[in-house]
Amino acid sequence: MGNKDIGQFSNESSRCTFFNSDSDDYRCMVILTVKRATATFSLIGCIVMLFVIWLLRRYHSLAQKMILCLTVAAFFDSIAYVMGEEYPEGRLCIFQAWWLMYFDWSALAWVCLITLNLYLNLVKEMRTDHFEILYHGLAWGVPLLMSCLPLFGGFYGLAGAWCWITDSHVAWRFGIWYFPLFTLIFLMICCYARIIYVANKRMQSWFGTFNPERERRKVTLAEEIRPLKWYPSVYLLVSLFPLINRLHNAWYPRDPVFSLTLLHVLSAPLHGLANAFVFGLDRDTWGQLSLSGIQLALRSRLCDRTQIREYHPGPVRYMPADEAAFTDSDDDTNVLFFSPDMALKDRAP
Repeated sequence: MGNKDIGQFSNESSRCTFFNSDSDDYRCMVILTVKRATATFSLIGCIVMLFVIWLLRRYHSLAQKMILCLTVAAFFDSIAYVMGEEYPEGRLCIFQAWWLMYFDWSALAWVCLITLNLYLNLVKEMRTDHFEILYHGLAWGVPLLMSCLPLFGGFYGLAGAWCWITDSHVAWRFGIWYFPLFTLIFLMICCYARIIYVANKRMQSWFGTFNPERERRKVTLAEEIRPLKWYPSVYLLVSLFPLINRLHNAWYPRDPVFSLTLLHVLSAPLHGLANAFVFGLDRDTWGQLSLSGIQLALRSRLCDRTQIREYHPGPVRYMPADEAAFTDSDDDTNVLFFSPDMALKDRAP
């Protein structure tokens, strides 16, 4: 996101000012094309992920709801990258910059909270369902604060292929995004290292006679950890090249490197697509996305209106055989209830 600082491309001057060349310079055209393509792929990835969540009803447990919220944040973040190519200084540019800051922070917050929730469930063995409102407050409230600070300070403006914090406020770029981003990524990696260690130790410590519930829990632990552990890696990969490019630009502001700039715009908008790939690592999800599985799920979502309700049986009184007063005409052999007091001849064969 603070990855948003590639060279300025001005329509008013018909110049690609980042490379100090004409607007039809192939380098500028490549940067804008790559930025548009990666943002579009990321947006499509989010849409597909939201469709799969709806189709397979993956929104009931707290962990599933958190992944849904992460997808929503990444979806709106991708929209910001495809809003347009460049803007003149003004309200629209400031709005895009605020939008990017808010939803980048929101997506990062949800990744951190998913990690925290798994840590509390597995390592601390705590139930966290009652934290749902708190999670929403943090994931939507903290980004609002972080995105409004540059807004109130007047630090938003043109910052290359998209609007963000301007070139004259480099300290704000690192202080409000890069430093917190990589600090949180480091903490998440530490949390997942602890989670994996505890999970492996706990699974190896389970011994004795066969217990189906215990075996099911072992499989569940492995399935829960497998996809979620990749979310910090996603943010590390898509943020590494933007950080390198921004560091280079901070030291050599008038000497940009085309390859670094290209890698910058290639990776910065990819949060949504990367999250979709991580979501797809769930084997159970892939198992249900076969052609027949999709057809059954669509029928269930669109056609099946059957309602399953809880059955409440009435009181039942068991009678000894000598009180039942059966006659020879009672030829029904379907015994619905069994009592030890029933005579053998009265039971079903």
